[in-house]
Amino acid sequence: MNTTQTEALISLVAVLGLFVLMVAPAVIGILRDRRIEKQIRRARAVPVTEPPGPPATSRPAHGIAPRHPARAA
Repeated sequence: MNTTQTEALISLVAVLGLFVLMVAPAVIGILRDRRIEKQIRRARAVPVTEPPGPPATSRPAHGIAPRHPARAA
């Protein structure tokens, strides 16, 4: 391998490296968009249900004082 071939090989590797650096962000963006679109499609496919009602408890709601019968004097 002579000097000319070595220089050509180094130039080829440099050009390929720059190409990868230029194309990598675009590829990452495309993959990210596809992942987000898949999540949106999955979210639209889930049927909408009504929110559950308040839980049944025997205790009064927070902030409401319990009623006690009046004491005789």
